[in-house]
Amino acid sequence: MTCAAQRYEARLETADGLTVAVLRDTVSDTVVRVAPELGNNSYEMTVRGQPVFWSPYRSLAELRAKPAHLGNPFLWPWANRIDGMAYWVRGKKYLLNEELGNVRPGPNRTPIHGLLVYSNLWRLASHGADAKGAFVTSRLEFWRRPELMAQFPFAHAVEMTYRLAEGRLTVETAVENLSDEPMPVSLGFHPYFQITDALRDEWTVTLAARRRHVLDGKLIPTGETAPLPYPRTLSLKGVTLDDVMDELERDADGRARFRVEGRRQRITVEYGEAYGVAVVYAPAGRGFICFEPMTAITNAFNAAHAGWYSGLPWIEPRGRWRGEFRIVPEGY
Repeated sequence: MTCAAQRYEARLETADGLTVAVLRDTVSDTVVRVAPELGNNSYEMTVRGQPVFWSPYRSLAELRAKPAHLGNPFLWPWANRIDGMAYWVRGKKYLLNEELGNVRPGPNRTPIHGLLVYSNLWRLASHGADAKGAFVTSRLEFWRRPELMAQFPFAHAVEMTYRLAEGRLTVETAVENLSDEPMPVSLGFHPYFQITDALRDEWTVTLAARRRHVLDGKLIPTGETAPLPYPRTLSLKGVTLDDVMDELERDADGRARFRVEGRRQRITVEYGEAYGVAVVYAPAGRGFICFEPMTAITNAFNAAHAGWYSGLPWIEPRGRWRGEFRIVPEGY
């Protein structure tokens, strides 16, 4: 089925047996593909045929056979790492059950990136296009799944909308707390970006933050912080990054803008006000950089319990959290 109006189009297609939502902006020649059954990942974004998201795969079949991160993974119900196989919320200790098979233990048994990165539990809710843009909305009712509730026993649902307008992709997320207790929001995304008109050593990065968290050998914040040791504009030549940053520098519209640039191409990630933390990841020898919007720092549950971190957001009983960020490619 296709829904189209003026410059925008939203349609569903099948790729390697999976339903894919395709959003298109015919004027900017921008195409976004979303696979609800693979973590609701917007696994592909192109402008004039050039990729914006990085991927090591040629097909969804390859990804499904040997899944790894690519595109725009969703990190929930915790973003990044926990410092062990348990976490604390409001004075109660919750144990993670590795035998259920949905926890990724991570290096040094630091469970990483939540439970939903490759989840097939998302259900397509709606898609369409009008004069203002093209969109697709999917929903995951976490509270219906015992294997998820066993790991994070807060009844809730998540709804996510990808919206393409004027060549920009906005990712809107809403979390409904259906439980009778406040629920913590350690939520994030892990988008992988690439520039194709210059080699990695020629890329320039803009970092819109003033502070970073000191990490231990397991990449867990220690409670110490320091001023960001990089200039606001930084060449990636000879540089690797894996930093948890906060005290974001916001423009007059309330957005913090992180950017990577090549010769002409540039990709800007605009953090909405609900995202107060940025993890920036640019490993040596890899042709990608990640600007990760997060609501709280790595290991936020246990850092809040320890008493030294106060930045963890909460949803009141029967309340709703909303957040959005935007991906803006230019120069293609």
